[in-house]
Formats: sequence, structure tokens, C-alpha cells
Amino acid sequence: MTIRDLQDVLASFARERDWEQFHTPKNLAMALAGESGELLELFQWLTPEQSAQVMQDDRRAVQVREEMADVLAYLLRLADVLDVDLEKALAEKIETNRRKYPVHLARGRADKYTHLGE
Repeated sequence: MTIRDLQDVLASFARERDWEQFHTPKNLAMALAGESGELLELFQWLTPEQSAQVMQDDRRAVQVREEMADVLAYLLRLADVLDVDLEKALAEKIETNRRKYPVHLARGRADKYTHLGE
């Protein structure tokens, strides 16, 4: 399935339930933030090592997949409602980040910086 296919399925799902009236950009953005919070909650208080192994626990793995799907669904709906081409937006953002974080300055660094060494 393509991104467009997924958006069409989600739009149809909302339309069939007369939920389009609630799918305003504000509401979708808030729902996206809420679902992101639910995903974060699954990792809260885990050590880095525990977080790397989270998918080894069947119950936790189901929860992670479900929350990730919710995040994706709301992001896709928001992009659809706002007529944002996510593939194009991501490609543009990757290019922006290539320029902002050149390999020779960013390699192996976790700290956020803007054009170090300039």
C-alpha cells in the first residue's frame, strides 16, 4: 500500500462514521500528540538497554505496534486534510538536514548544533 492508499482508507473510514467534521487540523494535531505521548509512556523509566529489547516482550510489542499505528494514522489524516505530500515533505527535510548537518561535522555527535565550525 502506498501512502496515498493508506490516506484513502483512513478518509473512507472517517467518512463512513461521519467523523470528518471532527478531523480538523487542530484536532488531528492534538490527537497525534496524544498518541505520541502514549507511545512515549511505553518507554518511560526503561533503561536504554531495556528500551532496545522492548519488542522481545510479546505484550509490550503489541502495545508498541498499536501506538505506532495510531501515530501514523493521525499523521496521515493530518497530511491528507492539509493536502501535504508527505513523501515530498520528507525528501525536502532530508535534503535540508544534509546541508545543516554535514557528515564531516555531525558524524558520531548526538548534540544539536547548527553549522558548527562556521
